[in-house]
Amino acid sequence: MGIARIAMFMLQASVFLLVFSIDLRATWQDATSLFRRPAVLARSLLSMNVVMPVFATAVARVFDLHPAIKIALVLLAVSPVPPILPQRQLKVGGSLAYVHGLLTEMSLLSILVVPFAVDVLGRIFSQDVHIAPTAVAKVVVKTILLPLGLGILVHGRWPRFAERASAPLRRIANLLLLAAALPLLGVAWRPVMALIGNGAVLAMAAFCVVGVAVGHWLGGPDPSERSTLALATACRHPGLAIAIAAANFPEQRRLVAAAVVLYLLVSTLVLIPYTAWCKRRLSQPVESPGPQHGAA
Repeated sequence: MGIARIAMFMLQASVFLLVFSIDLRATWQDATSLFRRPAVLARSLLSMNVVMPVFATAVARVFDLHPAIKIALVLLAVSPVPPILPQRQLKVGGSLAYVHGLLTEMSLLSILVVPFAVDVLGRIFSQDVHIAPTAVAKVVVKTILLPLGLGILVHGRWPRFAERASAPLRRIANLLLLAAALPLLGVAWRPVMALIGNGAVLAMAAFCVVGVAVGHWLGGPDPSERSTLALATACRHPGLAIAIAAANFPEQRRLVAAAVVLYLLVSTLVLIPYTAWCKRRLSQPVESPGPQHGAA
């Protein structure tokens, strides 16, 4: 077994453990919260599954980018919330109910939405591209729904153990994630560097900035929900995007995977100012209203 394969196994294990550790704090009510808030769910779908695919399609058609960059941007635009994103959303003040509701509902809906969106985009670009709902389900169940369900189940049966175990398991998962990502980044470094240039980084940065702006705008009046949707709109599931590319563009799957890695690097840097602003806002004390004049 090669180093890359070992690192990939470690990466999958770390993602599973990270989602499980985060969801040790969640309940079924949290996971299904958006089904009871149809207006919020509709805004989330509009932000992630309508506006961003339209923007990515416009970028791919207007600008002379490397084909792998175009494919990666369009496929990322139709992919759901990435499994490790809730950790970042909670750090910027996201509520457990909205963070886990968004993760669960978008993952479930992606089983139907992603194949439809891929088919529509294929018609727009005159490409015979498709992805079966079962293939989407395989990715989201393995990376999101299964560890999420296990975490919620443990929380429901052994709540005290779940509360104590969540933070240590999350630290272990993060260390494992870092240990797996470094060798994989070393393997992908050359193809990633080969894609830089001709506006690739600028297009990816624009995708991220637009995602943050759209999600923040459509997030509603609650600041915590604005930041949660902003990050979810800008950060998409890399594993699903690569899976769709592998099924439809096998000759370019390595370059598309490298383009997805490049987007992860670009989005990490681009999101630093926004996450810093959210954390600074979160740390500011809430001013209590002054005394009411004329009160009895």
